[in-house]
Amino acid sequence: MKLINGHVAVKARVLPKTGDGFLMLAGEVGTWRGGYFASPPMQTAADLKALASGIEACEANVFRAVLRTPGEGDELLAARGIRPARYDIVVLFRTASVEAAQALRENVTYREIVKAMGAAARRTHEIVAANAGRLGDVDHSQDHCFLFNYFYADDHETLLKVWEYTAGWFQAKTALPNSALMQPLEGESCDYGLVNHASWPGWRTFLPSLMFRPTFRSFVLANFKANGVAAQPIIYRRV
Repeated sequence: MKLINGHVAVKARVLPKTGDGFLMLAGEVGTWRGGYFASPPMQTAADLKALASGIEACEANVFRAVLRTPGEGDELLAARGIRPARYDIVVLFRTASVEAAQALRENVTYREIVKAMGAAARRTHEIVAANAGRLGDVDHSQDHCFLFNYFYADDHETLLKVWEYTAGWFQAKTALPNSALMQPLEGESCDYGLVNHASWPGWRTFLPSLMFRPTFRSFVLANFKANGVAAQPIIYRRV
């Protein structure tokens, strides 16, 4: 890893990884206007939530996009033939094990969710993933601002190291309370080597830092660029 502006670098305070499994289905349904989501597909999101609530898993949540915050790596994605992440609905299941997440993919009701998403969306993305890093469990019981950051890099080990340092910046500057790093299993779609899921209690806890702290660009975005990392963060609210 090439560390840019290392004088402000702080490694994240990580917790032990869990054995949790994740099954994530994302779709492009509505439309974006710049970085803002313009037409939320509320009926589709509500229908997916109703279906997801009928599946027994550790957690089942549906999210709708609100805002795309600054990222990095559009040129890298274009060079690799990967379309940018513009998913405005995400259905996420967290299970007790990776094996349970794999089995859930064959659940009859889950197949209905896939069919409904496919009928509504221009494009979908589905993965089964394991936990690759953790700052804390994401609390879905509150009406928080939820992050899904879709990462790509040619070198996976470099990507993990860059995440550790940039997550440290977010802990220090935005009081980021949690993060669950999801790594797709072998054989799953490799468009994104990691998907980071996290949350903040409200907009004021993180958005001003992205807009006004110079080190967000000179450290966070600069290290993504220097290490060949495409980061595509989208903020969601829970349906």
